[in-house]
Amino acid sequence: VYLKILLLCLRLRLMCPLTTGIFRKKLTSKKLCAADDCVYTISFARAEEDYSASDCRFLNIKGQFIYVYSKLMKEKTGEFWAASVYGEQYEDHMGTADYFPSSLVSERVCQEVNKAVPTT
Repeated sequence: VYLKILLLCLRLRLMCPLTTGIFRKKLTSKKLCAADDCVYTISFARAEEDYSASDCRFLNIKGQFIYVYSKLMKEKTGEFWAASVYGEQYEDHMGTADYFPSSLVSERVCQEVNKAVPTT
């Protein structure tokens, strides 16, 4: 049955998750947050360098203020934080949390991170 659906999607050029999905490895298995749901701002950061995102999981940074919600725990990759950028030119992306390398910013801590939460 799945093979027939897959062939039908390919033939009709429909957008099927089986034919178009891009699966990427997790950056890490745990993140640090202020609470279990990781919705509270834990720090504010100011971009010291510009950063062009390598894929859709990452945030483009161009010298603006950033609201940090979680910090990925280091495993094999560098240190990344989940954050949002607010402002008029970012209106379409308000509330979207993406990752960026922490080495590119200076940080002002609002509250300590004390919860290790599994990433999804």
